[in-house]
Amino acid sequence: MSKKKGIIRLVVLLAVIAFVVYTAVSGLGSDRSGSLNDISLGLDLRGGVSITYEAIGDVNSQDMSDTKAKLEKRVQDYSTEAQVYFEGSDRITVDIPGATDANAVLQELGKPGTLIFCTDSSDPEGTKVMDGNQIKDAQAGAQSNATTNAREYVVNLTLTSDGVEAFSKATEELAPKRGRIYIMYNGEVLSAPTVNEHIASDTCSITGMGDLEAAQTLASNIRIGALPVQLQEMRSQVVGAKLGQDAVRTSLMAGVIGLILVFAFMIIYYRIPGLAASIALVMYTAFVIVLLSAFNEEITLTLPGIAGIILGIGMAVDANCIIFARIREEIGAGKSVRTAIDAGFAKAFSAIIDGNVTTLIAAGVLYFIGSGTVKGFAQTLALGIVVSMFTALVITKLLLNAMYSLGMDDVKYFGVEKPRKPIRFVENRLKFFCISGAIILACVVTLGVNKASRCGGNILNYGLDFLGGTTYDITFPDKTDLNADLKSDLEKLFSKTAKSNDVVISEVAGRNALSVKTVELNEKQRNTLNAALEKTYGVDEKNIENQNISASVSDDMKSDAVTAVVIAVICMLIYIWFRFKDVIFAGSAVLALIHDVIAVILVYGLTKISVGNTFIACMLTIVGYSINATIVIFDRIRENLQVHSSEEALAEVVNESITQTLTRSINTSLTTIITVVVLAILGVDSVKDFAIPLLAGFICGGYSSVCITGTLWYSWKRVQFKRKKAKK
Repeated sequence: MSKKKGIIRLVVLLAVIAFVVYTAVSGLGSDRSGSLNDISLGLDLRGGVSITYEAIGDVNSQDMSDTKAKLEKRVQDYSTEAQVYFEGSDRITVDIPGATDANAVLQELGKPGTLIFCTDSSDPEGTKVMDGNQIKDAQAGAQSNATTNAREYVVNLTLTSDGVEAFSKATEELAPKRGRIYIMYNGEVLSAPTVNEHIASDTCSITGMGDLEAAQTLASNIRIGALPVQLQEMRSQVVGAKLGQDAVRTSLMAGVIGLILVFAFMIIYYRIPGLAASIALVMYTAFVIVLLSAFNEEITLTLPGIAGIILGIGMAVDANCIIFARIREEIGAGKSVRTAIDAGFAKAFSAIIDGNVTTLIAAGVLYFIGSGTVKGFAQTLALGIVVSMFTALVITKLLLNAMYSLGMDDVKYFGVEKPRKPIRFVENRLKFFCISGAIILACVVTLGVNKASRCGGNILNYGLDFLGGTTYDITFPDKTDLNADLKSDLEKLFSKTAKSNDVVISEVAGRNALSVKTVELNEKQRNTLNAALEKTYGVDEKNIENQNISASVSDDMKSDAVTAVVIAVICMLIYIWFRFKDVIFAGSAVLALIHDVIAVILVYGLTKISVGNTFIACMLTIVGYSINATIVIFDRIRENLQVHSSEEALAEVVNESITQTLTRSINTSLTTIITVVVLAILGVDSVKDFAIPLLAGFICGGYSSVCITGTLWYSWKRVQFKRKKAKK
């Protein structure tokens, strides 16, 4: 490539990257589409209400679809961004981001019962005129009184054809004597309007509303009352907007700091290739933002999702580390820089593809098995993986070639990987196996101790997601002292309301707040607590966050966690078996994955970090990361076996392969760990609880990839050779 063409290519590339960055920051057009502000934020980032209902008894798909449709109509009053979706065949989840009166929403949505129009409230079934299914719509409004010209508030009803017939017959009988029609919801009279005239059309109005709020309440109750099936609350969550804002701010700060540190490391260590990778990482970050904005209806960004993006920054470096290590090796072998660049990308391709595909498998399992924030994490993780492959294999290569053509073609700009004496990993395998055995033993002992005394009869500190119950996060006014007396009073209040002594109170780091966990509370009990907290302690309703999960939902989550890990491991085993044509590669990788999972469980057990919904995401992320590192080593073993495949050469092949990839293994682990450490330091509590186990998993994953997988493969392979000899 000529210098002129190189300049043109570099200018075009930088212009494209600048355009993507500008779009990510400012957006395009008057509506600023494509910008960071256009990304759909989840409840944990915006605040709001989430509630999951389960149908009682046997229901068919049509009834559930009708129920979903009616709930969708109902929630639009609270937010145009509200979502109603199925979770399985008999559960419906309602998410209402940005709800200003969260507890009132919960109260109203928690009454999806039977609506009846009747002429006698003491005998509603015997005098039923029609039910909620015969109401198409109910809307609050205002009009001028025909007589006084005064403004009055009304509820306008739209009836079905069956409703018109039934209502016409009833009003014809009641109008002469100015009788009443009682609107009853689960046996409670919502309204009892007087019939002033015969109504034979499909529209009518209920007058006499005291104010617009009363009219809106009645209208919403009529709409939601028409549900075809009976529902019960299984899970609910009320999240304050302030927590979400803090999470966004700290996570973005962590992302920026993590990026700067990664840039500095890459440029210092890899020089010109590191500069190209850093520019490509800017492209990666901006491109992810633009895609999240473009697909804001399909992808909702959640707190774990932010962690997934930031994590992706560290993991995106991996492909570049593999490529640059290969380039340095080729230069060290005596090839020109030009040839080394092409060879480096070509030889790194299979390892990059295989590693990222296995991580995509983990993300796919998360998406199909997980729900809520876990599903969101899977989406952002998968998106990050795809974009990182594009930026590493395409953008970085284009940038490197352009820089080379500008005269940056000296070896000193790229560095040389000097041949290293192979480290004796195979000869020290027993030491590594003993360390791993100690980790496994420590995990067993820790879980036993936890079950006996530390975690209330459980092997881990299960959160609500896995145990069921209700948790409150209460942020008190700054002047409130969170002393022992306050905690004691709160414990008494919750114990009395819950009618249980199972109340655990803990302080929330970084905020003047307390977290209270107790048994599952019903709607009435939660309303009582909210009122008491506001009246007695002066706590603003916006600063009261609660989550309620039934035992059946928590059991499902436990099952999902185990199922997700098992399915992911099996799928990875099959893929590695297929790609490497050797079950020993697959078996060794899977055993190392189990080892890493056990190590992370040990961390959860020792630290007593709450095991909740993100536990599944954490485990599968570690599994994906660990297998990615393992595949790089296995890819090199496979390559070296083409030259030396005898039993006598196995040890040297393994030692040499691990040594050749050691720099990449260290650098990738380091850059990934940097981003996670920043998250653990700066993140809000929920992010820290996610980041700390991840950090332990990445360290252990790096150790197992370097010290366990190759040596395990060697030990297994020797047994195979001996069996073949015995058969002869």
